[in-house]
Amino acid sequence: MTTKWKIVALVAALLAPVHATADEIDEERIKDLVLQTIRENPEIVMEAVAILERQQVEQQAAALANVLKNQRDLLERDPNAPVLGNPDGDVTIVEFFDYNCPYCKRAMPEVQALLAADPNIRLVYREWPILGEGSVFAAKAALAARKQGKYPAFHWAMMEFKGPVVEASVLRIARDIGLDIEQLRGDMDAPEISAHIDVSMNLSQALGFNGTPSFVIGDNLVGGFVAQAELADHVASVRDSRD
Repeated sequence: MTTKWKIVALVAALLAPVHATADEIDEERIKDLVLQTIRENPEIVMEAVAILERQQVEQQAAALANVLKNQRDLLERDPNAPVLGNPDGDVTIVEFFDYNCPYCKRAMPEVQALLAADPNIRLVYREWPILGEGSVFAAKAALAARKQGKYPAFHWAMMEFKGPVVEASVLRIARDIGLDIEQLRGDMDAPEISAHIDVSMNLSQALGFNGTPSFVIGDNLVGGFVAQAELADHVASVRDSRD
């Protein structure tokens, strides 16, 4: 049903006490009566629109709550996702990011400051390369760096890099932090690398994310650049909800 006829249907429901029932008049006559009433009382349309919008918001909230409930373990405890901060922390932050995203790079020092100020945060990283082939190459290289125990060093170096993230710059940074490039290239083709990225794509779609960075903190979804103070507020709200 189109939005137009959803509104008409809602208006018909609002006017149900006024008009005859469907058993007494046919559908076309009902539509004519509703449209006539709308022309005479246009404010009814705004009421119908408000009801429709409220229904849509409620449906979206219910769908999101269902995703968070059913996908919580995958979001927070996926063994194939890098974890920084305190692996045993009492609050988990999940960040979806792309190495070519300027807002992710702006958020990096805010995230670092939060981890330094709060030793009880688990930070789960979801590589979500959506900004071109360079981003995909970088994400695969970062995930492959885990085999050499250098994911954190590679991640922070990549986030500090100011130029475009492409294959050449990724490999240069990898060498600078001491990664074995030949091994790295081989590890990038491992099935768990593609699996991580596929899961990130599926989760981001289910959560309705449309850009990076995007954070999941408890039941809160936070998009775009976020300062340390706001991140800390969300963490505090998660802890408060458990009291």
